[in-house]
Amino acid sequence: MPQPTSTPRGIALLAAIAALLGTACGRSERPAADAAATADTAAAAPAGPSATPLTTVDSLDGPEAARWDPDQRVWFVTNINGSPSAKDNNGYISRLTADGTIDSLRFVAGGRNKVALNGPKGMEITGDTLWVADIDVIRGFNRKTGIPVASIRVPGATFLNDLAVGPDGAIYATDTGIIIAADGITHPGPDAVYQIAGRTVTTAVRFEGQPGPNGITWDSVGRRFVIVPFSDKAISAWAPGDSVPQKIGEGPGMQDGIEEFGGGRFLVTSWADSSLSVFSEGQMTKLAGNLPGGADRGYEREGGRVAVPQLTENKVQFFQVDAGK
Repeated sequence: MPQPTSTPRGIALLAAIAALLGTACGRSERPAADAAATADTAAAAPAGPSATPLTTVDSLDGPEAARWDPDQRVWFVTNINGSPSAKDNNGYISRLTADGTIDSLRFVAGGRNKVALNGPKGMEITGDTLWVADIDVIRGFNRKTGIPVASIRVPGATFLNDLAVGPDGAIYATDTGIIIAADGITHPGPDAVYQIAGRTVTTAVRFEGQPGPNGITWDSVGRRFVIVPFSDKAISAWAPGDSVPQKIGEGPGMQDGIEEFGGGRFLVTSWADSSLSVFSEGQMTKLAGNLPGGADRGYEREGGRVAVPQLTENKVQFFQVDAGK
């Protein structure tokens, strides 16, 4: 597998995110120290949640997000395949079997079959539609055939990142507010969450400062969204109707993906310490380390499996997660 520094498609640019946005979060740990920390955590809390490595899928191109389709029992994985801000129509979505075997590497591919897909990131499923965040557009594809069915432009968006479905059936999308170019990263904003109801787009909430909202998930216990930022440590909650988000805890920084784990707990990935963790009651419990570039993970609730895309490593790692006591 080519390393990020050697690939000609610009994946090395993603490694620069850690250096350019991580000043408030600290430097990433070395893999050896990370593995040791993971072992220490497991030894210290044997009754808590744990993650066992299963398999690794490589030969991908900047995988950013994974989404489990429980109906078809397949995984979808978005591949940026270049700069995440470039409108190069070079992105694609892979489809994997339940055990992680590649079923269709380019199930949906930009430039093929009239598909437009630039820098695909977070995904959600409603009905038969697979929704994908793509820079400043929310795109919809038939999850069974891959045929494009919708394209909703989000005015003012600069870096649509993750998607979540609210109890109202609307899609909520984070905007990290950054632009990544060959000469570095700028942060013009807006740092926001948008609501997409039908084909109508509105700004649901804006963040003060430049936290870079990244991952978003619906908290079915707290009846609110929980949002993790990339360029800040603060983890926030926001309920529709609230004017501002509320801080509910902190992570290690450079948080990327978040998904409800059950019982008011959430799976979170972080670039700061290359980790997969559980966030609960304001506290983080590390499940696995040595996951550089860990992005928007997917969770299969029925089987307890988690897929962690490693964007800068061009691979996805699968884990069996035990919820613990």
